[in-house]
Amino acid sequence: MYDFAILWDWISFAVRWLHVITAMAWIGASFFFIALDLGLKKAPDMPHGVSGEEWQVHGGGFYHIQKYLVAPQNMPEHLIWHKWQSYITWVSGAALLMIVYWAGAELFLIDPAKADLSVLSAIVISAGSLTIGWIAYDFMCKSQLGETPTLLMVLLFVILVIMAWGYNEVFTGRAALLHLGAFTATIMTANVFFIIMPNQRIVVADLKAGRSPDPKYGKIAKLRSTHNNYLTLPVIFLMLSNHYPLAFGTEYSWIIASLIFLTGVTIRHYFNTLHSTGKGPSWTWAVTVILMIIIAWLSTANTWGEDYDVAEAQPLSAHQEMLVASAGYEEVENIVLGRCSMCHAREPSWDGIRWAPKGVFLETRYDIARSAREIYLQAGVSHAMPPANITDIPEADRAAIVRWYRGAGKVASTE
Repeated sequence: MYDFAILWDWISFAVRWLHVITAMAWIGASFFFIALDLGLKKAPDMPHGVSGEEWQVHGGGFYHIQKYLVAPQNMPEHLIWHKWQSYITWVSGAALLMIVYWAGAELFLIDPAKADLSVLSAIVISAGSLTIGWIAYDFMCKSQLGETPTLLMVLLFVILVIMAWGYNEVFTGRAALLHLGAFTATIMTANVFFIIMPNQRIVVADLKAGRSPDPKYGKIAKLRSTHNNYLTLPVIFLMLSNHYPLAFGTEYSWIIASLIFLTGVTIRHYFNTLHSTGKGPSWTWAVTVILMIIIAWLSTANTWGEDYDVAEAQPLSAHQEMLVASAGYEEVENIVLGRCSMCHAREPSWDGIRWAPKGVFLETRYDIARSAREIYLQAGVSHAMPPANITDIPEADRAAIVRWYRGAGKVASTE
């Protein structure tokens, strides 16, 4: 059991690393092509079908780039497709969701104070909800709304606000923001997989067959690509939000997440305008600052009070019962309460700590049993917690944590 806990943590690390690498590649490509597209200029000697060109310098060389509105008359033999960054980012993200939030549902996904869900019910809601956004968004894009991009984006924002609220009503704050990011990222990857790439394939097939490609396919793909560009920054924030309890551990975290989408729009609008005209609108930064001030205020405007507390009598699962009944638990409980709970509390007493780090509470038997694996990995096997060993946990106490968790694993393996 204990060896598996360490292996599982390294699997999580490897998948997370893959996710970060591919996300960087996808985001970089997206930002580059949007900037490239907006910076194209007309020239008198451009070939037939070219809408604009651009000269760039990088890495000691010069690049002459031309964009065809539909396609060149003769298709080059070597054509680079930008798609795998998006696909692998989503697949690795989905795997990470399963590893962290599904496998660790009792700790990271389910909040009994909000909804008393079984692990299976929580996973079904988690998986099923990710498809709702794409279905609604795709329907709107293919309707008459597709001809009014601004109204379409407003309605998409309304959907995102509703989902932010809904996730926050069901899951932990940390899981709610992460799922909102996954919800949005699913729309973005589905745009690439179901719309952008198939439309590009149609254009290429028509060209190879000697037919004139219909410009509408490029127009549709451009619309979806632009949407992805504006959604990127909020998704990055949501994916990193688990590091910031002030973002997810508050009553108004769903409003914070919604406002973050607006900051993504203002920031991208500045840079997109800059790439297009050479000068970005300065008002976008003022709006962004105002939104961030509102977000900072909301993060401390907590009115949960006692209603949000999880009672000491919170029932334990069979596995958790086994953990608290195992030899050495009482000693570990004393260690955790004396060395960890001053920060990992519903009302932290450590100076400067307002919310429990990562939303992990360590005040009751239920809390400790629920977070047993994390305690073992963070404060037993490694010295990650507490930071800089600020509460001065002696090696004997860390050894006690390891003995307890491994001992419980041996008991479980014999049953």
